[in-house]
Amino acid sequence: MSFTITREEKEALLAEARETIAAKLEKREAQYKLSPALEKAVQEGTSALSKQCGAFVTLHIKDPKGKQNLRGCIGRMAAAAPLQKTVRAMAIEAAFGDPRFPPLSTGEYPQIVIEISALSPMEICPDPRSVKVGVHGLYLIHRGRSGVLLPQVPVEQGWDLDEYLDYICVKAGLPPHSYEAPGAELYTFTAVVFGETN
Repeated sequence: MSFTITREEKEALLAEARETIAAKLEKREAQYKLSPALEKAVQEGTSALSKQCGAFVTLHIKDPKGKQNLRGCIGRMAAAAPLQKTVRAMAIEAAFGDPRFPPLSTGEYPQIVIEISALSPMEICPDPRSVKVGVHGLYLIHRGRSGVLLPQVPVEQGWDLDEYLDYICVKAGLPPHSYEAPGAELYTFTAVVFGETN
């Protein structure tokens, strides 16, 4: 990734994602607050918040035993908008637009834990064996279908490289080993991943 994200910028993005969701639940305008120095850096275009890059927002929710379960995850592989605006938009989508889950309720809101993945530009992967588990995210396009897995997913699931490559095919609705098929396009990317502490 061509830029780094400071601790202050990470905290600001997480706070903005949470405020965006809270404002929607409470049917009010979101109130965003940045430090004067960070606000100045954003306006000057020197902050990571003002860089154009893809991003995913992932929501987890704690069950009664304290285990974190996925509650929503939506993102854009690339974006024409600044990272700050992309994160706000994806926070809304993850909370209220993920088709796998009902919209987030007011009662669930206090239990959610937010994670953000800011993505580097994608690069075509000439050799699937060069993929590094835990470093590279995968994006597969083949026969009109596509699927994406973020770099942290295979680590969380305990997958080795072969499992990871097969699961990107399954995610795209394709048979295992489809990444090797003629015409298949496999891309890699890296991500700066950070989240709220529980």
